[in-house]
Amino acid sequence: MCNDEHTDHAMDRRGLLVTGAAAALTLGTVSFANAAPNSDGQAGQSDGQTEVVRGTLPPGSPDFVYLPVEVPRGVREIHVAYTYERPVVPAGTQGNALDIGIFDERGTELGGDGFRGWSGGARTEFFIRAGEATPGYIPGPVRAGTWYIALGPYTVSPQGLAYEVTITLRYGAPGKTPRPVYPPERAKGRGRAWYRGDCHLHSWYSDGKRTPAEIAALARGAGLDFINTSEHNTHAAHRAWQGQWGDDLLILTGEEVTTRNGHVVALGTDPGTFVDWRYRARDNRFGRYAREIRRSGGLVVPAHPHATCIGCNWKFGFGEADALEVWNGAYTPDDEVSLQAWDNTLVASVRSGKPWTPAMGNSDAHRHPDPVGTPQTVVLADELSREAILDGIRAGRSYVAESSAVSLSFSAAGGHGQHAGIGERLRVDADDPVTVRLEVSGAPNCSARIVTDQGVLHTVALPASGTGTVEWGTTASYAAYVRAEVRHAPVVPGLPGPPAAFTNPVFLGS
Repeated sequence: MCNDEHTDHAMDRRGLLVTGAAAALTLGTVSFANAAPNSDGQAGQSDGQTEVVRGTLPPGSPDFVYLPVEVPRGVREIHVAYTYERPVVPAGTQGNALDIGIFDERGTELGGDGFRGWSGGARTEFFIRAGEATPGYIPGPVRAGTWYIALGPYTVSPQGLAYEVTITLRYGAPGKTPRPVYPPERAKGRGRAWYRGDCHLHSWYSDGKRTPAEIAALARGAGLDFINTSEHNTHAAHRAWQGQWGDDLLILTGEEVTTRNGHVVALGTDPGTFVDWRYRARDNRFGRYAREIRRSGGLVVPAHPHATCIGCNWKFGFGEADALEVWNGAYTPDDEVSLQAWDNTLVASVRSGKPWTPAMGNSDAHRHPDPVGTPQTVVLADELSREAILDGIRAGRSYVAESSAVSLSFSAAGGHGQHAGIGERLRVDADDPVTVRLEVSGAPNCSARIVTDQGVLHTVALPASGTGTVEWGTTASYAAYVRAEVRHAPVVPGLPGPPAAFTNPVFLGS
């Protein structure tokens, strides 16, 4: 029999705590009657117990609201369901949106070990038990102690956010937790070659609608050699790819760290790595987690930095970035802003002598009909391995293409046999002649542009077939760097057409 007890959390029963980053609200604790195990090890409940908590969050609530739940011994499963009201709001006013996740008895400390899952607003219920969990959540024992349901009031309407959370504990033998199986760090590959990848993808382990198997099949169909799993604020999918990798497909593990001040792809981290997201730019915590990503072998890649959705705009600066996602999914005006803003950082790096930040592109595909591999990052790597691919991205030995149909070769040569490719420096004297060469295939009815620190200095229409070669002469005193763009015809008069591809730069000069 279920034992239902309903509690209402009034405003004056809440406590405001500081968790080391943003302020968080902690509600009163939900307690269950202690169910002592019987003689055969089973708890003394035939099914379980349920508690229902109701409350209302006002406008201006903290980013995270924690609901403590006292879990007694003998629990084999915790199940949580929630609903909230969505009242009509005036045009231009944000309505209610409430995210959810959970931390176990190890607590909610920022960067601690207590994280057990997050589904954002993608699900209305979830469960955790030793051998299995809802996608987005981490299977494992439901140990006794205080667990914390994490509510994230993403936006709150003027009327407030009325919610109801139903917690059910089911008793019995705990079961066994299977050892996770993670993707291998190397695939067969083709030796030193150009490898195509999509490093920003979502499955049903966060807010996507595709299974890992469906994504792997689409990746192969798009001509990709590698992908990176990047679910919102959870590493639960790292163990979900068994049977999907092979000699032809390398699967990297990561996370899209989705803060209230922008998203960052943790690319190629050690399997099982969780990166916390519960901070804003004003909390001065991002540097700690950028270092954590690197310590786990990954790259820090701010995603869609000029996107217009709430919380998507990147506010942390680019000092910690290893690469920058300047093309995200279908090319839109915010991608053009990102591309031009990134180009400005190249100018700044030349002026200051500081390291430059490479660009990349990813699909951010969530569901049908989002195409996987549009766009894709094409990386020159010594082999098809995690280490080699990340080295190539970090060094900027890459270009971005709208599909596997588009291929580029871009280089600069000096008069004394010097040669440099994408992401490299051609060391020549200021007035030595330099020849820039671009070879394109798979870009019908497009034009090619040579871009420097002065802007676009050379534009050539490619043959209708989309295959052609462009050469342009310059010097290091005239162009501090050169890069190439292949563009479709303009859609809006006076604005450049969307790219079919673009390269990272070749720098000129000593």
